[in-house]
Amino acid sequence: MEDEAVPDGDELAGLIRKVAQDRDRQAYARLYSYFAPRVNAFLRRSGLPANTAQEVAQEAMLNVWRKASYFDPARAGASTWIFTIARNQRIDHLRRARVASSAEGEVPVEEEPAPSGETLLLAAEREASVRAALKALSDEQALVVRLAFFGDKAHSEIARELGLPLGTVKSRVRLALGRLRALLEAQS
Repeated sequence: MEDEAVPDGDELAGLIRKVAQDRDRQAYARLYSYFAPRVNAFLRRSGLPANTAQEVAQEAMLNVWRKASYFDPARAGASTWIFTIARNQRIDHLRRARVASSAEGEVPVEEEPAPSGETLLLAAEREASVRAALKALSDEQALVVRLAFFGDKAHSEIARELGLPLGTVKSRVRLALGRLRALLEAQS
């Protein structure tokens, strides 16, 4: 897909549908080449070391192949669905690491170079931008975003905790992320 235009949501959904219905390897290869680097970058930004992010990204993309039949374009876009798989895979990985470390009695240490001052400054600026954008959201949207992304809670957990229908939680998250994206793009 190097020379191709960025696929739109309908095209991505069509590729997932082909994988689900026909086990189409070419469709999966296109999905993989488009999403694997993006999922890897997402996982790196979430704090995973490079080698772990790559492993988790590959597991997530394998789950895209396995779970393609579960994709429902009426409930979520292709990107949202794939990044949710990646996020859940990351959470599973972290849980397995915690269980393994508690069983061994020590925390596994993966050496990462200390971030540079410039990296820390950019991260602080990005964090300030996100915090400012979060303040522009409605209280309901800000709450579900905080619970989902900062609290690492599943949508179903949030729905139970807040006493809301699952669809309402998903809608609020989707609308909030769209609004955040627009606010952050306006700042840059």
